[in-house]
This record gives sequence, structure tokens and C-alpha cells, in this order.
Amino acid sequence: MDELDTPVLDNHLHLDPEHGRGMDAVRDFVRLGGTHLLVVNKPSWHLGPVPSERADFRTAFEATVDAVADANEILPGEAWPVLGVHPGLISHLVDEGHEPEAARELMQSGLDLAAEYLADGRALALKTGRPHYEVSDAVWDASNAVLKHGLALGAEHDCAVQLHTEGTDDLTEVAEWAEDRGLAAEKVVKHYAGGELAGPTPSVMSEKDRLRVAADAGEPFLMETDFVDDPDRPGAVLGPKTVPRRVRWLLDAGHDDAVANAHVETPERVYGIDTVGTLDSGE
Repeated sequence: MDELDTPVLDNHLHLDPEHGRGMDAVRDFVRLGGTHLLVVNKPSWHLGPVPSERADFRTAFEATVDAVADANEILPGEAWPVLGVHPGLISHLVDEGHEPEAARELMQSGLDLAAEYLADGRALALKTGRPHYEVSDAVWDASNAVLKHGLALGAEHDCAVQLHTEGTDDLTEVAEWAEDRGLAAEKVVKHYAGGELAGPTPSVMSEKDRLRVAADAGEPFLMETDFVDDPDRPGAVLGPKTVPRRVRWLLDAGHDDAVANAHVETPERVYGIDTVGTLDSGE
């Protein structure tokens, strides 16, 4: 294994042992020096039919929990599940004839189910958001209602909430929604973020240009790949080796503080996880 003498956390990736690379991707991550993972469930319609009732979300959630258990047999640190409902589901539901309000209710019920995993200690955080593409006003309003419900659940369970949203460097309004519901803005994480973000904590896509900005800014941030583990989309996003490679690049460039920020300090602040302690103990 390529030792980097630091915890190395990929804050957002997917694992699909049945259809994708699964544990081989985890082994690649470890060989390059990776230690910790936050594994997000794949969109529910990638693992079966478009959900029509709350129980249909369980397939994706259980697959993720199982993948995390397998990853924990390989990692020198630890993996944790992040469960929720992809905001793009609303478009699939509307295309199938659901009214936006009915789609909202179904998606909120999926988040309620994900919250049960939080309550049982089987998940670390929630995932929600809103479409990153143009939608009707009715779909936008329904999507924001789903997002707000996810924030309220995060406050209720004192957990972080990862967001899939439009590309932006300003989500102060969403941070205010979180704080209005009792969830600290720093516990709201924008997945697929650039190097700087007003409002929530950015989970920065591990491209060099974005990471330079984040390292120079000196604000709390995380690093991710959004690896989709889909054999039909092998180059869609970054591969599982990317975060450890970028950590080495940051260290070689003298950005030790930025590495500690992204892989030790911010994970503790946002999720309450101890990447150093779990690495030392092998738990």
C-alpha cells in the first residue's frame, strides 16, 4: 500500500458490487493510500424500477449498507453509509405521470426511511437536494420541499446532510433553511462543489484547479470523486484512485494544512468522525 502518513477520506462515492467494480474499486483506493470512505446509495432507479412506494427505497439502502460492511473488511480505516433520495427522482416520477406534490410525498417518505437507518446506527448521514437542471416551477417548489424535509430530519437526528444541487458557489439561502430547522450550516455539505462555497461545507470534486482554490482559501472543505461504479459509464466522473493521488499532490506542494483540514478536521466538525482514531485502531 502507498502510505501517505495521513487519513485519506473520499467523502462521496458509490459502490455497486453486483453491477460494477465494487470491492475492486475499494482495493484500488487502499493501494494508493486511501483509508476512509463515505458511501452514498446509488439512485434507486439504477438498482430496480422507479420507486412507487416507500418500501421500494430499501433496496438501494440495503445494498449500500452491505457494501460498506464489505469495504470495512478491506480499508485500514472505516467506511460509513450516507443514505437518501436522489433529487433527480422527481423527474422520473413526473415522467411516469405523478403530480409534483405526489412525487414530493413519495420522496419525503424515502427520506423518512433513510432516517430509520440513522436512528438504528446503520447510517452516518442523509442525502437530499434539488435538480441541477431546468425544471418547472411546480417541480422546483416540490424539490425544495423535499430538501427542507431532509434538513429537518438532519436536525432531528443530529446528523450531516449531503446535498446534490445546481452548480453554484452560493447556497446561503439553503444554509439559512438548515439553521431555521436547527441544523448547523456547517453540517450541510454540497456534493460536487467547487473550491469555495458560501453557506454549507463544500465537498470539492478532486480536480487540481478546484483543490488549489480550496487549499488557498483555508476554509473547511472535504474531497470527493463521485465515483459512480457503473460499467456503462467508466469515464463519467473521477475514479477511486483520485483522492489519494490528489492528497499526495497536495502534500508534495506543501499543502499539509489543507490535507489535515479535508481529511481530519472537517470530517470531525461535520460528521463527528475521528479519522485518525479509527485509522490507528483499525476499527
